[in-house]
Amino acid sequence: MEKNIVHLNVQSETAKLEAVLLHYPGAEVENMTPKNAQRALYSDILNLSIAQKEYEQLRGVLENVSVVFEVSDLLEKILENETSKFSLLKKITEAEQTETYLDCLLEMSADTLAKHLIEGLPTRVNTLTDFMRDEYYALQPLYNFYFTRDASVVAGNNAVICKMASRVRLRESLIMNAIFESGLFFHGNRIDMTEISNNNPEVKIEGGDVIIVRDDILLVGNGARTSTQGIDLLMKSLCAKSEGKRHVIVQQLPESPESFIHLDMVFTMLGADKAMVYKPLMLNNTVYRTVHIQMENGKVTKISEVNGVLSALRKLGVDLEPVICGGKADEWDQEREQWHSGANFFAIAPGKVISYTRNVHTLEELNKNGFEIVPAKKVIDKKYDLEKAGHCVITLDGSELPRGGGGPRCMTMPLLRS
Repeated sequence: MEKNIVHLNVQSETAKLEAVLLHYPGAEVENMTPKNAQRALYSDILNLSIAQKEYEQLRGVLENVSVVFEVSDLLEKILENETSKFSLLKKITEAEQTETYLDCLLEMSADTLAKHLIEGLPTRVNTLTDFMRDEYYALQPLYNFYFTRDASVVAGNNAVICKMASRVRLRESLIMNAIFESGLFFHGNRIDMTEISNNNPEVKIEGGDVIIVRDDILLVGNGARTSTQGIDLLMKSLCAKSEGKRHVIVQQLPESPESFIHLDMVFTMLGADKAMVYKPLMLNNTVYRTVHIQMENGKVTKISEVNGVLSALRKLGVDLEPVICGGKADEWDQEREQWHSGANFFAIAPGKVISYTRNVHTLEELNKNGFEIVPAKKVIDKKYDLEKAGHCVITLDGSELPRGGGGPRCMTMPLLRS
């Protein structure tokens, strides 16, 4: 499909996908050691060659159904403009306290610079201080960038540039901001959460916690990566000029384990009438609160605690049948498969979703609920007609990608849904 300028518009989580932003995992994923894996927000080191083959399945499926933009391509185009290049590099070097590298970065060609901004820039060892610091990179690799969902999210006609919880991911937001600010690729409003919060450290928001249920209903997770202050600012920014009623449903999340980092690790929408849920958190009685915020003409009119996300949505006319991550039979299976992103589904159209092959109990449960299980290769090779298909799950090999801490929804950032 031709890549014309896209007018941003996402009013639903499951409407037909028209355009999406991805980042193909590269050398940055391997530019770590066991010693710094935890700082990189990983629990283990990935085998890059296998991870890339798995990712190629995701990209191959998406290229069959939508226009696919690659972050690295867009970044390189931005860096060809000297003004944009200087502006982005100044922000990055100031934020990461590497101003002494600005001049050498400015001298690099756009392709070389784009590579270093993503894969990392080795430290110059010119002084004893540099040598004793025992730090290989001046600019750390962006280990998590293939999870493009987190650094920005499109809600309505707005590109929300997220304020990441971890400093190791700060540059992702700066790059995303430059991409949307350029106007070269996308048209829409831009909301930079760092800028409008005056870089308030209490404001945190990441895209994996933001689910667009309907044009007037936003579902947001509140946990380790998204603070209540971040949600307040997001509501104010998105709804300031809106007329009529809006609803924000907030689900509190555990701070640990790390598989609960975002709402979309325990809840994702499969279509207009079904959702994938992690039962122990989303359906059982827990200490984690669900809050319904009602707004009218941009102002909060009521805040109340409610009995779970599904109940709150049902009262707003969105009646979702829960499909249980890991299947209904065994809590052990539920816990294991949630850990490997078993609740993290990405919809390319209503009832047509992408998942990992490894979560067999989850797939069996979906099959019982009327979803056909289809290997990604059949879709890529055009041996399966998605247009004529009913409800289906397109499955990706997933031995390495899930070890980075996310699933298909984490790896995709929709720009336009019909």
